[in-house]
Amino acid sequence: MADSKQEEPSKEIVRQVGGSGIFDILKHASKQIAAFGIIYLIGYFNISPAWLLGPLVLSVMRDQWKKNKELKRNVAKASALSNEKDVILARIDELPAWVFFPDVERCEWLNRILLQVWPNVNHYAKDVIKDIIEPNINVALAEYKMSGFKFQKMRLGTIPPRFGGIKVYDRNTSRNEIIMDVDVFYAGDCDISFVLSGFSGGIKDFQIHGLLRIVMKPLITTMPLVGGLQIFFLNNPAIDFNLVGVADLLDMPGLSDMLRRIIVEQVAAMMVLPNKLPIKLSEAVASSTLRFPEPEGVLRVHVVEAKQLMKKDISMLGKGKSDPYVIVTVGAQTFKSKTIDNTVDPKWDFWCEAEITAHKVQSVTFECWDWDPGFPGYQNDDFLGRASVEVHGVTKKGILDTWVTLEEAKTGMVHLRLTWLQLTSNKEDLKLALAETQQLRLTSMATSILMVYIDCVRHLPSSQKGGPKPDPMMYLTVGKISHTSHVVYRTDCPVFERGFTFLVNNPETDTLHIRVVDQKSTAELGRLSFNLSQLLEADRLELDDQPLALTKSGPDSKVLLSMKLKILKHIPVVQSQPSLDRSDSVDPAPSSVPSKESTAFKTGPSTSPAVDGETDPLLLVSDPMVVSTPPTLVESAPTSGLHQRTASTTSSSGEAGLGRIQLTFRYSVQRQRLIIVIHKIANLPLKDPSSIPDPYVKLYLLPERSKETKRKTETVKDNCNPTYDETFEYLISLAELHSRQLEVTVLTQKTWKSPVMGQVIVNLSDLDLSKATTQWFDLKPEVEA
Repeated sequence: MADSKQEEPSKEIVRQVGGSGIFDILKHASKQIAAFGIIYLIGYFNISPAWLLGPLVLSVMRDQWKKNKELKRNVAKASALSNEKDVILARIDELPAWVFFPDVERCEWLNRILLQVWPNVNHYAKDVIKDIIEPNINVALAEYKMSGFKFQKMRLGTIPPRFGGIKVYDRNTSRNEIIMDVDVFYAGDCDISFVLSGFSGGIKDFQIHGLLRIVMKPLITTMPLVGGLQIFFLNNPAIDFNLVGVADLLDMPGLSDMLRRIIVEQVAAMMVLPNKLPIKLSEAVASSTLRFPEPEGVLRVHVVEAKQLMKKDISMLGKGKSDPYVIVTVGAQTFKSKTIDNTVDPKWDFWCEAEITAHKVQSVTFECWDWDPGFPGYQNDDFLGRASVEVHGVTKKGILDTWVTLEEAKTGMVHLRLTWLQLTSNKEDLKLALAETQQLRLTSMATSILMVYIDCVRHLPSSQKGGPKPDPMMYLTVGKISHTSHVVYRTDCPVFERGFTFLVNNPETDTLHIRVVDQKSTAELGRLSFNLSQLLEADRLELDDQPLALTKSGPDSKVLLSMKLKILKHIPVVQSQPSLDRSDSVDPAPSSVPSKESTAFKTGPSTSPAVDGETDPLLLVSDPMVVSTPPTLVESAPTSGLHQRTASTTSSSGEAGLGRIQLTFRYSVQRQRLIIVIHKIANLPLKDPSSIPDPYVKLYLLPERSKETKRKTETVKDNCNPTYDETFEYLISLAELHSRQLEVTVLTQKTWKSPVMGQVIVNLSDLDLSKATTQWFDLKPEVEA
């Protein structure tokens, strides 16, 4: 009997293998028959074979694209399954942050704990996906005329997320909170199936990677000692996944962008700044402590123009021009400019404003695109480049006016003006804010920010007399800005405990409109209109736990809410006066176009980058750059229209007598980029007074002298002491950086050959890239390749 029982499983395996083999043979035979059939029909109907080229190319591209994606997912999954030692040895050029910086600590102990509790986290995550993400995806799909989205199976698998490193800010923080940043990477074996418009599909190999911040607040004297958590991503995380089943038909470049974009938007709406995922740990803590919005300020963004963008449109004579537009992203907030047709030098004059919740770690991203016609959900536009600016650098200056070189593009620069607006409770500041927007002729710009916390609604009527209890949700509107709450099912006293923020144009005339609607019948259950001018008369411009009656509702229907109004105020940053006794301080992102301000360095005491009182390796990109200048200072080129035919007052022209060049080097660990600023050149030799050089600077990242590493400045006409202040970036890992050299060559366009006037090769391994430094380098004769 025992032997027979043991034989049964083996027979079952043989049967399955045999069945699988027969299925593979039939599948292969069907493909062959289909191929012969297509060839026969082409010959029978005398169809040109050229019609096969399009589908053939598309099929090959699709297969190659899927193979590349599958390879990346498999590598990421292998990293998630292996231990940390194997990961480091396999990816030595992408070492985790704790290897380089002692304040970023290992957290393998946390990974082991998460592995143990992952089955329990699975159940919590399923509830969040089903109750929050599924309804929001249905709302988003309605814009594409699609409906009926529903999750069927949700298995997050056995592989938990990994924490690559953890940093705790324990200095100069509030006594009532603990802040820590965690590098999170999830490449699990999840298995999620869904139904969309009657078709079944699924998601596998879901991956997410980003910098997660956890705020523990408030600290209490009773167990569990922490009242709650606020969990959020500082910027949009990188998300990737694989579609299976019928949905695999959408898994092609462009067509899958719709579903991918919707998922990214839902993650952002839930836990990307300014949105936070609050978790209450103690009943002694009020929900408003965790859920009330707490912005630090507002960033006003002016995208002025761009120049020398890549040409993407095809014309009869080859590459024509482009139809560029720009997308501005700050955390979960996204703004899109108008499209300027048929140009590579667009002038957008585009304004937008974004709430900033953590200015020391947030950044603003600018993406330029070339618009091309297509159907909704299909990303047919061509990418023209990307630029990023750290918000922390703007807050230190107050105003930043700069040209930024586009990354991931052969050519292109964008002109930006960024203004930092602080929040005040002084009612008198409103007059100044209104006058500023009128002076800019921008009535759409905000003068204040409104924070609203909805606690609950009491005694709502039923949408139908004698019917079941409603499923209430709320719509809040101020001006052109609207927010929607989640749905609370089957109750006439819903508890929302949700915070919202609004940028207000003029609180003296604007009104907050609140509508409570039954989600099932779309019937209105009540409404409220609150004039913000009443809030201006309140103490400290605040109202706490106010029960306000709803109109067009029941006699006892009220909404319990709290409100705060803050006025936006630009406080100019006072710059210290120049001094010859101290080192110069250079802007972190200087303008690439010489201006009156850029012809002289602003001087001040050197400061070290800090977050909450300690050096933060994630913020090196926006740190002030300490300048190490020789005892003899070099004057910059005059800003008048006169040609500079004589050498500057500096006597030094370098060892070779070819002049000197001033460069700044810094490395951003967070963005994995080497940043180089070319400031100025001093004392280029003037051999012929009638032929003054037109110098420009060209960069190559050695050892390869390729187009990918080539960078080039503007040309300054008739000048022996040109000023550039242009910024260039290279995407490169820190480990690889130490084996590279930077070739800096100064040329002149006075003749068609562009002769070399001088050159310097900088060994990057000799520089201390943990901080930003500026140095003068002597130009030498060209080194033959």
